Amino acid sequence: MSSRQGHADIFLVCTTMIAAFGWICSREAVSGMPTMAFLGLRFLLAGLLLLCFCKRSELRQALHHRRSVLISGLLLACCMLLWIYGVATTRSLGEGAFIMSLSMLFVPIVAWVILQARPSASFWVSLPVGMVGLGLLTLKKNIVFEPSQFFFLGSAILQAIYFCYNTKYASFVSVRPLASFQLICTGVIASVLSLLLETWPPQVALSTWGWLAASVLIATSLRFWLQLKGQSMTSAANAALIMLLEPLLTVVAAALWFTEMMSLQQMLGCALILLSLLYYRVRAGRTK
Repeated sequence: MSSRQGHADIFLVCTTMIAAFGWICSREAVSGMPTMAFLGLRFLLAGLLLLCFCKRSELRQALHHRRSVLISGLLLACCMLLWIYGVATTRSLGEGAFIMSLSMLFVPIVAWVILQARPSASFWVSLPVGMVGLGLLTLKKNIVFEPSQFFFLGSAILQAIYFCYNTKYASFVSVRPLASFQLICTGVIASVLSLLLETWPPQVALSTWGWLAASVLIATSLRFWLQLKGQSMTSAANAALIMLLEPLLTVVAAALWFTEMMSLQQMLGCALILLSLLYYRVRAGRTK
């Protein structure tokens, strides 16, 4: 393995570790402040911070394609709003992380509609395995669904749409300004909704502000930089395989931090979802 590939793997593994840490940060923060207010502050501050590192030529290019940038920002905002409500209401962060990971299997379906790209044969093998895993993960003995599961599933579907839209319309915009404006758009929308619908508690604990700061600086800004750096040094297929570590690490982090435990049925469901994603990514990588 080359030194460049080794560095890329390190960057991407660190990205997945920070992503798992980000779930903890978000859960702790929303327990002490309004949900949409947290999302708004997190993404608005992270977007403005990232904007400082954009070149003027990149900003002019992004503004020239402002319609595409705005639409992608709206899609991200809707995706993140559903996600944060899932985080705020779920009993298991690990379960939510695995449901969100299914967005990779939703992408080929959305791409078939948006990009007219017919899914590969490996996708049709992976999809039913992933759906069985989702059923084992979410269905309880009494077949009662929890609201958080719908939030995460809706967010995963929107994430797939967001990914495909970026692929088709926003590929001609530089990554840094595109990400900056998308984060800012999400932050503004969430902040406006918070002002209209939410009420702040009389006092917010200092620890809550600390979790917010960690979410902005580490779980959003640093994670984005590491992921971008890692992806620029390796293939998309290799990066996608390493990023599959996120739900596994989230399960571990939630077990250590919140003492969350999964039943044998749920663990089997997680295993099937991971197996379906691994099979799809490996087969997709070999056909490129």
